[in-house]
Amino acid sequence: MLTLKLFYSDTFELPLPDRHRFPMSKYGLLRERVLQDPIATHCELSLPAAATDHQLSKVHTPEYLEAICTGNLTEVQIRRIGFPWSLAMVERSRRSTGATIEAGFAALDDGLAGNLAGGTHHAFEGNGQGFCVFNDVCVAARVLQSEGRIGNVLVVDCDVHQGNGTSSIARGDASLFSFSMHCEKNFPFQKTNGDCDIALPAGTTDARYLEELEAGLSVVLDSFLPDFVFYLAGADPYTKDRLGLLDLSKAGLAARDRLVMNFCHEKGLPMAFAMAGGYAPEIDDIVDIHFQTVKIAVESLANRKLSI
Repeated sequence: MLTLKLFYSDTFELPLPDRHRFPMSKYGLLRERVLQDPIATHCELSLPAAATDHQLSKVHTPEYLEAICTGNLTEVQIRRIGFPWSLAMVERSRRSTGATIEAGFAALDDGLAGNLAGGTHHAFEGNGQGFCVFNDVCVAARVLQSEGRIGNVLVVDCDVHQGNGTSSIARGDASLFSFSMHCEKNFPFQKTNGDCDIALPAGTTDARYLEELEAGLSVVLDSFLPDFVFYLAGADPYTKDRLGLLDLSKAGLAARDRLVMNFCHEKGLPMAFAMAGGYAPEIDDIVDIHFQTVKIAVESLANRKLSI
């Protein structure tokens, strides 16, 4: 039986000041949860290689890469990213991007794989934003395409915030389709139009969310013919999320994950997933949501193999 390949980068620390609002510890706690659960026997966890300059340059500009890697960022650039610059930040960002690249290759072999971090969809070609340094999914898509492994790529972004960086990178690229389902009146307040944006009102609950998601995916998968899917399984549509504004339950988020994974399974599409955002006051809630994504992926991979 194939195991679900998962890639992690939490051992590469990103030092943050006290009371910083980004819940960095969730990544290590998620990996611990996976290892302590019986599903660990169906998972294979690995450290990824760091994304190289050559790989990152398939999306990001030389000027931005030079500024990030040397620390020659302006105060405005640092403020937009939301993390203080350090060499450790650069290495962590490279590793998280490398995790999505390796999850992509693993999914081509097995049908499904994941990054226990990633989903940094606010990073543009020439700048970072909103706790996102490199756009891991777009870099991974371009790496897989450049090696001739895939053609068309669909990004299914279910973080509560619009994937504005991904939308910008995908603009004008007919082989990269950005689908973003997010809260309308939330960050980023100036949206970047993507290929398909489903903007939901604040307070949207499980039933409407799932209805809109199923309808949107049906339309997209009938009009765009992807060879591969990257899925951003954000925990921040959760009702208690501090930065979310939607009203989804944990059960609703589990149903969301199953819906996306079932769509890919039915279409015979390999898929790599990343965790994306999550800012609930109780970090255990964030870990619960990310962990159930992993559990559902284990089930989905088993179902894929049974149907072969």
